[in-house]
Amino acid sequence: MNITFIIILLATIAMSYYGFNNPTFFNRYKFNVGAVQKGDYVRLVSSGFLHANWEHLIFNMISLYFFQDVIIGSMGNLMFLLIYFGSMLLGSVFSLYIYKKQPYYSAIGASGAVSGIIFAAIALYPTALSVNFLPGWLFGALYFGYSVFMMFNPQQGDNLGHAAHLGGALFGLAVVIVYAPEVVIRHAFYLGIMALPLGYMGVRLLKK
Repeated sequence: MNITFIIILLATIAMSYYGFNNPTFFNRYKFNVGAVQKGDYVRLVSSGFLHANWEHLIFNMISLYFFQDVIIGSMGNLMFLLIYFGSMLLGSVFSLYIYKKQPYYSAIGASGAVSGIIFAAIALYPTALSVNFLPGWLFGALYFGYSVFMMFNPQQGDNLGHAAHLGGALFGLAVVIVYAPEVVIRHAFYLGIMALPLGYMGVRLLKK
C-alpha cells in the first residue's frame, strides 16, 4: 500500500475520530458558509478530514483506496497529492459559491477530494476503467447528471454535498486535461458525452 495514501488515511481517521467525540472541535473545523465568508478559510480544507460517522468515513476511504493506485501508478505521488487537495479545496470553494446566500450551510467529508481522484482516473481510462460494473465514461455521465440535478433541485433529507462532489470532480478532470491532453483527445467522444451535464450546469449558472 502506498505511503502517501497511508498518511492521508491515518490523518483522516485521526481527525474524524477526534471530531466524533468532540463537538467543539467538529464545529470549529467543519465547512460553514458564514464562517468562511468571515475569513475562516482553514475550514475549506479542514472539513475534508472530518466525517459524520464511521460509515461516512469508511465509504470515502474505501472509495479512495480503489482509485488511488490508478493515479499514483499513472501520474505519481505528487500529482496524486495535487489532485486530492486541489479537489478538496475546489469542492469547498464551489460549495461556497453555490450556497453563498445560505450562511448556515455546513458540510464535512472527503467526498470532494475523492471525487477528484475518481474522475481523474476515469479521464485517463474512460473505456478501460469500470466503476460499479459500468464503463467509466458512462458512470461519469450518470454521476454528473444526478449530481447536477440534485444540486439545482435539492430534496428534503438529502444530506449529500453535491456541489463539493462536482467541484472536486471538475478539478480532477482539469488536471488530466492539462497533464495528458493526448489522452483526452484520444477519448474525446466518451469524455464529451460524460461532460454533457456539466455543460448544462454551466448554462444554468450563467443565467443565475
